[in-house]
Amino acid sequence: MQFSLREATERDLAAIAVIYAHHVLNGFGTFEEMPPDIAELDRRRADVLKQGLPYLVAETADRTILGYAYASFFRTRSAYRFCVEDSVYVAPGMIRRGIGRALLGELVARCADAGYRQIVAVIGDSGNSASLGLHAALDYQRVGTLPAVGFKLGRWIDCILMQRSLGEGSATAP
Repeated sequence: MQFSLREATERDLAAIAVIYAHHVLNGFGTFEEMPPDIAELDRRRADVLKQGLPYLVAETADRTILGYAYASFFRTRSAYRFCVEDSVYVAPGMIRRGIGRALLGELVARCADAGYRQIVAVIGDSGNSASLGLHAALDYQRVGTLPAVGFKLGRWIDCILMQRSLGEGSATAP
């Protein structure tokens, strides 16, 4: 499948809203239970960009958005300032076609280039083999499980924590 990656813009928000709503309503990749509207997604994208972090889309030549990814700070306390968290969402029917891998790979590269030292994935559902496999393929290590911390779609859901070093990681001071 042919696609390219670029920075997300305001014109992408309608497609992003459709992709995210699918994951909110049908899966465990997010613990959100009601899809946010486009205005809220725009506010969230603006927050990511204001922090100088990447927000990307994958699109076809005819401008169909296949997925999106962004980085956010893992936590807000100052000691966490070199650690980011990834979020990756792929359109329904497009999973396992290299889109998530391309998005996450570019996100990792941009965060490393920006001087961040660690990137974390908080993966909803211990049975989410697509996300677990994607992160493992990009050298993330499974570092923990938070059992039954969410309840969605009638069942308890685990969170799997995965992490990888960026750049020199913890080998040197920033």
